Amino acid sequence: MATTRTGTVEDQVDVALDLAGVRAWLVAHAVPGVDAVATDPDGGTRHRRPVSTCEGRAALEVVLPAAGTATLRARGAGAEAALAAGRRWLGLDLDPRPAAATLAGDPDLGPLVRARPLLRVPGAPDPFEAAADVVVGQHVSVAAGRVFAGRLAAVAGVDRGPAEAGRVAALDPDDLQRATGVTGARARTLVALARAVADGLDLGPSPDDDARAATRAALLALPGVGPWTADLVAMRCLRDPDVFLPGDLVLRRAMGGVTAAEAGRRARAWAPHRSLAVVHLWTHHALDPPAAR
Repeated sequence: MATTRTGTVEDQVDVALDLAGVRAWLVAHAVPGVDAVATDPDGGTRHRRPVSTCEGRAALEVVLPAAGTATLRARGAGAEAALAAGRRWLGLDLDPRPAAATLAGDPDLGPLVRARPLLRVPGAPDPFEAAADVVVGQHVSVAAGRVFAGRLAAVAGVDRGPAEAGRVAALDPDDLQRATGVTGARARTLVALARAVADGLDLGPSPDDDARAATRAALLALPGVGPWTADLVAMRCLRDPDVFLPGDLVLRRAMGGVTAAEAGRRARAWAPHRSLAVVHLWTHHALDPPAAR
């Protein structure tokens, strides 16, 4: 980690990274009005967004070259905390090597893992923001979810973090529905989630299985939060390495069009590394398929 003459804190990514995979994830989930994505002539990309920290607001930039080493830069109050958030965003907080070594021998998933051994489970630069975006993405495409997330950001403010949770918690669900275009049920879920976070529900990363289970149970107790939502939050925000989403349509298609029950049954063989298995299936079949490359 180094500080440049302009006061920007810079961090060269010190581990091997599947650049195409993480680029595809960041582009697919970029929220209008929050995430700015610029593409270089050689195909490299630069991803910029604000990050709220305990010390204030910082500007984070992730530089993903066409080939080589990724770089993270942050400037402003809490710049070092913003860099840590950026590392979680890229999945650098979870070492994929033990999971990849295990999954590489699986008859179904093995070919995908062997083809992309450096793929990681992306996290979230801000837990509440990511959880709220998961809610607005229920039962819609990734592209539609981005549109709703952008509208939510316009209503709640793009500085995100605890301040955003407080603003959403204070909103009337009917007003939120009219402003964002989400369903009434989804608006009520967003307000309930925001109020829970404002009241102390911690959606940040946790290494403790019991703590993650307790947070998942608290999420499931909220109106409109089912297993798909709670589990995706657990994977991206709580950083649970063993999450599977049997009801996810893309995953079921990737597994041959199986039922949710069959998808869950087959995924048991991938425990305790099911989060990485999910990312491999999503990446190969939707986010960055071989045909696109």
